[in-house]
Formats: sequence, structure tokens, C-alpha cells
Amino acid sequence: MPGNRTVRRAALAAALSALAVTAPAGSSATAAPAPAPAGDRSEIPARSGRTDSAVDRVAHFYGSYLDAVTDDGRSALAQALRGHYLTPELRARLANWEQREHADGVLRGQDTPTAWRVTYNDSAMGRAWTRVRLTWGGPEQPRYTHLLVTSDLNTLRITDIEPDTGQ
Repeated sequence: MPGNRTVRRAALAAALSALAVTAPAGSSATAAPAPAPAGDRSEIPARSGRTDSAVDRVAHFYGSYLDAVTDDGRSALAQALRGHYLTPELRARLANWEQREHADGVLRGQDTPTAWRVTYNDSAMGRAWTRVRLTWGGPEQPRYTHLLVTSDLNTLRITDIEPDTGQ
């Protein structure tokens, strides 16, 4: 049956040719980028998380919060994020700090950072401590603020945000 195999190969080649001809001319600009070669995969950042991890919750909060305060007119979203992730006691303490310092208590600054990094620090007695590094300015001369964030392991809500003096 070598004849059937040849016919099938010819039909497959014709179908592939037809697909290539019917593809829109500009499709290469909107198509998904080609996967990186195997050697370059370490340079592709991966993002993931778990809903039961206090560290991931802090990372999710800071990522979402920075997006909300960066986008114009999103103060309602920033407040909603505070309501969801922060305890009422912390929100009250932050309001007092912000009134006194005229800055955002979550970020400990008046401007908006350009990047954030969250790492596990420690946990004990129902609490987890996470270090947050906020990057300010451009890549040429970045400045950093380090925060120590405390979370309740039962509720996974953030209970405290303080400057990290251990950095």
C-alpha cells in the first residue's frame, strides 16, 4: 500500500500549504512569541502562588496594590484591597501614620514604587513575617525601601507593616 501513504503525504502537504497561504499577512505581529530556546528558559520569570500561603498573599497584595495606585482613578480599588488583605486594626494604624506623615502607609512613601519583591522571613506562634523590598526610580539608579510585614497564619490577613531595620 505504498500508494496510499504517498497520497496521504501529498494531502497533508497540500493542507499545510493551504493554511500557510490563508494566514493573514500581519498575523506574525500578533501571534504569540516563539518559545525561547531551552538554554534561555532561566531568564523567563515565572509567577505562581498558593491561596494557603501567607507569603503568597503578601505578594498578591503588593502586586495588586501597586497596580491599583499606579492606575489613575483607582483609589476605590486600593481601598478595597486594603479592606480585603489588611486587618481593621492595621488599617486604623495606617490611617494615623498617613495623616501624620502625608504618605502611603502600605508603601511607606509618597510616590509609587516601580517594582516589588517578597521573600519569606520567619514564622512562629501563629504568625508569619515576610520581607518586602520596594524599588523606587529607574533601572539606572534604583533606591529600595525594605518592609517587614506580619501576617496571621489563621486568617492570612496582614496584621502589621513596619520598616525593616534588619536589612
